[in-house]
Amino acid sequence: MTQLKDFVIKAHGGLDRWRQFNQLSADLIQGGVLWPVKGHPDTLARTTVTVGLKEEWASHAAFGAGNRRSRFTPDRVAIEGGDGIVLEELSQPRASFAGHTLQTPWTELQLAYFAGCAMWTYLNMPFLLAWPGVESEELEPWPTDSGDWRRLAVRLPAGIATHSTVQTLYFDGDGLLKRHDYDVEISGDTLGAHIIEGYTEVSGIKFPTKRRIYARQPDGSFSTDPLVVSIDLSNIRLS
Repeated sequence: MTQLKDFVIKAHGGLDRWRQFNQLSADLIQGGVLWPVKGHPDTLARTTVTVGLKEEWASHAAFGAGNRRSRFTPDRVAIEGGDGIVLEELSQPRASFAGHTLQTPWTELQLAYFAGCAMWTYLNMPFLLAWPGVESEELEPWPTDSGDWRRLAVRLPAGIATHSTVQTLYFDGDGLLKRHDYDVEISGDTLGAHIIEGYTEVSGIKFPTKRRIYARQPDGSFSTDPLVVSIDLSNIRLS
């Protein structure tokens, strides 16, 4: 029987096609209560993100005012001017979040780290399931008003910077990713339920264009108030 991970990768366009590309860019409009809580209500409200597909890196441009951009890798985060000159940088950035809670404000470098590792993870799913060291196991289905969703528990290796080591993916009957649960370790292990909608096809790959993130309860339920993060994507391109 075909494994669920193979089924969903094929449903999103297939691994062979995905591996033809090296990077992905998309225009973003972002909102939600997280950004003002962290002290950066407008920095990434409208921006363009570019992420690597074969290595973990990401960049947001613009990053706030002044024609700046961010550079994220698991071991380093930086903010650069429009001329590429490094304005600020931080090595081993994840360690800087020690002791943080959901209410702890972020520096600009911490914001760049969070946004980088988050968008890299989101835009590489579900193809990230095929990365070396990524393990997955099918769980019992999750009932919804539109039918049962199949689920995968995913364990990510230490070398990948992401929200949490263990995450849960939910797929509809067509194999499309509809929900993504994780614990945001760098923000006090806040529980998140990430709802995914509005699929479009780009270069043979299916991408969602609407993402809404809410506070998850331990039993898996969530409320849509407050809206923690909203992400609307457009102009998606692969190269």
